[in-house]
Amino acid sequence: MVGEIVGYMKLYGDNDKVQAIQTEHRLKLAEFWDIRKGDRVLEIGCGQGDTTAVLAYLVGENGLVHGVDFASRNDGSPITLGEAAQHLQQSKLGKQIQIDFETDVLAAELDFSENFFDVIVLSHCSWYFQSPQQLLDVLKKTRKWGKKLCFAEWDMRIQQMEQYPHLLAVLIQAQYECYKESSESNIRTLFAADDLIQLAEQAGWSISEHTSIYSPNLQDGMWEVDYTLSEYEAELQHNRNLTDKLKALIQTEVSLLKAVVNGSMKPMSAFAFIANK
Repeated sequence: MVGEIVGYMKLYGDNDKVQAIQTEHRLKLAEFWDIRKGDRVLEIGCGQGDTTAVLAYLVGENGLVHGVDFASRNDGSPITLGEAAQHLQQSKLGKQIQIDFETDVLAAELDFSENFFDVIVLSHCSWYFQSPQQLLDVLKKTRKWGKKLCFAEWDMRIQQMEQYPHLLAVLIQAQYECYKESSESNIRTLFAADDLIQLAEQAGWSISEHTSIYSPNLQDGMWEVDYTLSEYEAELQHNRNLTDKLKALIQTEVSLLKAVVNGSMKPMSAFAFIANK
């Protein structure tokens, strides 16, 4: 199944092994969410389609996966979001896929009828939100549109020291992101598991089940660490709102990150839940 789904996706170079690991993780999420044939799914923050492809495969030709993302179709590298989406839509899965970029879920003109979708999915996208209030507003608005909410995000409650570099990297980024008026970074607002449950319940959803899903071969921890170490100096230099004391703290944390990445490194688990009205 993993190989078949990967075959429908646009890959960069000899990237099928990397994508297979990503796809296997998304399958674990979708199986926990109990995505079924014929489901109509709204996927918020679809990005390059890692989860979209899995959802489309599972809902089948009689289902629908409508992906929306605030980003431009020209974002992303070395493959843009638009290129990835176009490739998916031209594949065997394309019949059940619709993707709209530069789409603000909170825009007044965007609306669907009551329970138009069976499932609302937010998969590893909540840290892109600018604030807890923005995420809360999205959860409130989409509650009308769908019968079930399926959510996944990195779980900062690490279970082993090998996950610590991933956690430390995202904490470093989150600190200087707090001092930006706007951002296009991967991490803009951190949410812990309890934060996400609280926001979903505040929006009117009722959590029915939650779990932690561990995919040790995922590359995301390594990617996040590499990104932090390559970008932190520029972030500290160009962000004029940072105090000298905070800059010193971040420098200390970076030194610690450099020290711990020499050992074995694993990604954090994913916290996932299902909620109903």
